[in-house]
Amino acid sequence: MTNITLSIDEQLLAQGRRYAQKNGITFNALVRNLVKKTVTPSEAWLDDAFVLMDETGADSNGWIWNREELYRV
Repeated sequence: MTNITLSIDEQLLAQGRRYAQKNGITFNALVRNLVKKTVTPSEAWLDDAFVLMDETGADSNGWIWNREELYRV
């Protein structure tokens, strides 16, 4: 792997390190993951969206909206 030099605000660096530690990864791994997610197109974005929707626990209680209700302002 290639090393890089990164200029970053000290407070932001401290926050990043705390976040990484809470999530059981190194700050370097955090930065690598963020860069990778940013530059690599996700083919599974729709699946990810449905997973997030399922995790919300929201329930329409059987209500079915019609077109007029959905576009009512």
